[in-house]
Amino acid sequence: MTESARVQIPRSGSYPGIILVLGALLIAAVFVSLSLGRYPIPLSALISRLFGRPFDSARVEAVLFNVRLPRILMACLVGASLAAAGASYQGVFQNPLAAPDILGASSGAATGATLAILLRLPGYLVTVFAFCASLVTIAAVMLVGERTRGKKTIGLILAGLMISSLHSAASSFMKLAADPNNVLPEIIYWLMGSLARTKPEDVSFVIVPMTLGLLPLLVFRWRINILTLSEEEAQSVGVNTRRLRALVVICGTLVTAAAVSVSGVIGWAGLIIPHLARRIAGNNYQNLMPVSMLLGALFLLVIDNISRNLFATEIPLGILTSLAGAPFFLYLITRKGEVL
Repeated sequence: MTESARVQIPRSGSYPGIILVLGALLIAAVFVSLSLGRYPIPLSALISRLFGRPFDSARVEAVLFNVRLPRILMACLVGASLAAAGASYQGVFQNPLAAPDILGASSGAATGATLAILLRLPGYLVTVFAFCASLVTIAAVMLVGERTRGKKTIGLILAGLMISSLHSAASSFMKLAADPNNVLPEIIYWLMGSLARTKPEDVSFVIVPMTLGLLPLLVFRWRINILTLSEEEAQSVGVNTRRLRALVVICGTLVTAAAVSVSGVIGWAGLIIPHLARRIAGNNYQNLMPVSMLLGALFLLVIDNISRNLFATEIPLGILTSLAGAPFFLYLITRKGEVL
């Protein structure tokens, strides 16, 4: 077991302050995000609207509630979900390099979305296809992983890699068959990740599976600490590790599938945010999970603001998260005793 996987309780009294600061930063970022965009909304008008005073223009009301607010909520939900899934997977698999797509959820969603776009289905069916394909992929990975010999966690990882490879081949074949003028650019843009087309219905669609996945991860987060111990130590405290591991994997997969189905493939958020949270709150999952979720929501919200405001044309989120995540992770792995 790596040193970074061991349980370490952060300094007494630091955790409430960390949560308070991160919560305040996230609320401030939400308000700033609501005011930013092609159609700026003054912060004073937003504060007045919060206290019940209507906007002077119906257009501002429409922009805020139909476009900007759903997108901001989605950025926070997707960021929190990916970070929570990454943190839980790193504990379950005792691997600091585990990420939300380790079991093929992202590749399955990519195949489902590519198929829906290729068939020229409406936007909401692209999300549904991506979500369902992601869940089917994880079910197949878990079925294959259970039939492997030796350590089950290794079997799950290997099954995820193999099935992800199959999905990659399927997506590549469909891109080859797509119309290069109309369909192919849409497929490639979806695969790079974006929240540009987020609608209120999309938030309603993902809120249920995300809640069903995140709540158990929060409620049972202290038990994930036990999974970082050896099998013998975990069983000595009377915990059914097989059942707990399955619960965490299912919940992490559910939130990953929901996130990827609406945002496309967004790398690095589920890998670097848990490591950053560990540096802030320690390795105890009682504290690590909420801090990871808040950091994930804040991180993706800031990245999305850069995406939609930096240039006249939006930059795909996957590009920005890679630009931000790769250098940070290189910094972590070159520090003595960090990550690896």
